[in-house]
Amino acid sequence: MRLGPAFASLGFSVCMLAACSANPSHDEASAQAAFVTPATSETTAPPADATPPVPAPTDPAAEPEPAAEPAAPATSHLALKYLIGDIDPANDPMFARIPDKYQGGSRVWGHKDAVAAFVRMAEDAEVNGYKLKIVSAFRSFSDQKQIWEDKWTGKTLVNGKKLNVATPDPKERALKILTYSSMPATSRHHWGTDFDINTVSPGYFNTKEGKRIYDWLVGHASEYGFCQVYSHKGGEGERTSGYEEEKWHWSYLPVASWYLKQYPVDVGYEHIAGFMGSEAAKDIDVIKTYVEAINPECLQ
Repeated sequence: MRLGPAFASLGFSVCMLAACSANPSHDEASAQAAFVTPATSETTAPPADATPPVPAPTDPAAEPEPAAEPAAPATSHLALKYLIGDIDPANDPMFARIPDKYQGGSRVWGHKDAVAAFVRMAEDAEVNGYKLKIVSAFRSFSDQKQIWEDKWTGKTLVNGKKLNVATPDPKERALKILTYSSMPATSRHHWGTDFDINTVSPGYFNTKEGKRIYDWLVGHASEYGFCQVYSHKGGEGERTSGYEEEKWHWSYLPVASWYLKQYPVDVGYEHIAGFMGSEAAKDIDVIKTYVEAINPECLQ
């Protein structure tokens, strides 16, 4: 994953953060050199009535400009509800609807800055022959609860098994679900900053088209502020815990980085509750081992 410079300004969001001295101009150096003749066995003084040459005025436009400082990160404190998905995005000014053209699923809301950045990225990708759609964006606590509990109760199979039968131990069952799915109140999708792009199937990225799309995202997504937060695990310098690799999951860092910094400060295990299996959250230390366990290249 490669980070890039294209972080958009944000309403309730944030961006993460030489003057040089000019050397003497070429004209000035030439004027000073006019007082000295080329080195010979003797030097000659300028004639008494000679008028010393006047250095040419320096063109102000040629002077190097001090580097502009990026806007400082916002310091406003984020309400807890935004961290745990306890909102209605359709009635919240911080959210925007994803344009129909880029919808690939039923979850069509995202943080307004993340949506704007994705649209810019998708438009540029399309010009170059790559089609990007968002198959999943913002999820509320209730949305995530349904995903989680369907797996917890066996309604949705996990690796072809009903976990309520195959894995009766609560902690072990939770860990099985956490392979790819977050506990309610811990999902980055609650923030509206993270999008699943084109698919949520690992196999897609083994196809010719999937590899092509992924390679483009790896090479260019950072230019628009996006980073693959759930990268490969286990290698040198890679993640050691957390969800399995998700090549489809891309996060808009100018907002998400701020949310992640605030999350462990404001969200306690008393907030990760109200769903089946929540008692395992503290035992697993889900905040440290899952919420904070992201691609090191996405940390700001």
